[in-house]
Amino acid sequence: MGPGPGEAEPGPGLEARQSGVTWGAVIAGGVTATAVTFILLELGAGLGFAIASPGRDSSPSAGSLAMMSLVWLVVTQWVASGMGGYLTGRLRTKWVNTHTHEVFFRDTAHGFLSWGVATVVTVGLLASAASSLVGGGVQATATAASGLAQAAAPAMAGQMQDDTTDVLFRRGQPDASAPAGDARAEATRILAHAATGDLPAADRGYLAQLVAARAGIPEAEAQRRVDEAVAATKRAAEAARQAAETARKAAATLAILTALSMLVGAFIAAVAAAIGGQQRDEY
Repeated sequence: MGPGPGEAEPGPGLEARQSGVTWGAVIAGGVTATAVTFILLELGAGLGFAIASPGRDSSPSAGSLAMMSLVWLVVTQWVASGMGGYLTGRLRTKWVNTHTHEVFFRDTAHGFLSWGVATVVTVGLLASAASSLVGGGVQATATAASGLAQAAAPAMAGQMQDDTTDVLFRRGQPDASAPAGDARAEATRILAHAATGDLPAADRGYLAQLVAARAGIPEAEAQRRVDEAVAATKRAAEAARQAAETARKAAATLAILTALSMLVGAFIAAVAAAIGGQQRDEY
């Protein structure tokens, strides 16, 4: 295939003295995409605060707000990438004596580069802002962490010691005259085992006797209360595990969708740069 209209036949052994990358246009497109990103993010935040009001019954739910935020982030990425890529294509240097296929490749490459510059700048600005927010509390956090680390081991050892001591000095029959606070604390420690597994029969029986002695009810009624309390504890523990699993799945979905959205944004930037470059050559 020969050269197209207005194109010269390349001579053998000739090498261009100018780089195929117009960095000025790439940087301009990247800065534009970054600015558009922050503008749209601020607009999205304003719209979110406008429609989400805790005092209104018609306010969207947390799930709806999260979905709308995700959609807005995707739209922001695509619009900013398209504007940055198009501007890069329109501002790049016109390549003469270059085959149309090579021009198309360079235009798409310029759009991809502008997307890369915008991504790096955005991530850098967000990381800088996050480090500034975190940096102010590093010393306080380190101090608190040190204190917690020093107190964690004694607290865990104390919990284990309390459980062991309860069993060691457990009466054959609960003492109804003991302070109510001691009985409640002991019952709480016993029920805590139900959150991580089955409550031993000995603990279940003793707890029923303790409830019967303190509440003045038949042991059968106390046993029913204990069974209900154990079931409620297990339901609460299961709900906590389900919430943690839901949060894990949501985080994984968000990460995957963010990566896919960024890849689509890179494609949009490349296509927009090709369109902008074609119009620049025509006009």
